[in-house]
Amino acid sequence: MSRPEQQRAFGVAAGLPAEVCGPLAATCEETGYASIWANDHPGAKGLETLAEFARAADSIELGVAVIALDRQSPETIAADIDRLGLDPSRLWIGVGAGFNKKPLTTMTGILPELRERLPGIRLVMAAMGPKMCALAGSSYDGAFFNWMTPEFASGARQKVEAGAAEAGHDTPPVFGYVRTAIGDDAAERLAKEESFYRDLHKGYRDHFDRLGEPEGTVGVAAGDRADAQAKLAAYDALDLIVVRGLASARVEPMTELARAAAPG
Repeated sequence: MSRPEQQRAFGVAAGLPAEVCGPLAATCEETGYASIWANDHPGAKGLETLAEFARAADSIELGVAVIALDRQSPETIAADIDRLGLDPSRLWIGVGAGFNKKPLTTMTGILPELRERLPGIRLVMAAMGPKMCALAGSSYDGAFFNWMTPEFASGARQKVEAGAAEAGHDTPPVFGYVRTAIGDDAAERLAKEESFYRDLHKGYRDHFDRLGEPEGTVGVAAGDRADAQAKLAAYDALDLIVVRGLASARVEPMTELARAAAPG
């Protein structure tokens, strides 16, 4: 079966100020992004950021990636969606094992509860290693990659495809954050972001060891729009590139980056 045409999305860190969320969501909707995403972290809930996006843009799809299930239960996620008035038909909910010591067991065992608590919502699973990629392909509605080079993403996609084939169905969509900075300080922004994740926990340390790439090189650091577009195009293993914007949390820098990295 042929793959669908690649799409592009925009992603931010949860907790982006409300006065930035509105103009950014409107810009992303205007410039052809398929969806807009927020991560989720102990300091801010991604779903609350999505609610701010939803107030400003009424058709673009909304995604959170990823909610760590060692911090939030399926019941809590469902309650937040209801509390915030989010339309389930617009949502992609990304979930991950967090700091659980047995991530594969965790993500296999919790899926029935996720389906029960979040009916009709598309569930994507954070996947880095080969077994997690295969599980995402076999059992979830999508796989979500993070901190990968184009070449590594291609190999990881093959594991997702193998999991789907073993389960007897088509490969679900493969998503991935691609950290993107544009401008004179792009390399410094990317390196700063990457350095935080490289030593965040054992899962990330192992992942970056597998990548074997020099520090500050995993993602896109571009001088201008043309450079950014060429580097993003290398991520052809992804069905949806989520441009994770590395810019100051103000309206002008964020919307400028979104326009520069927009599809087409």
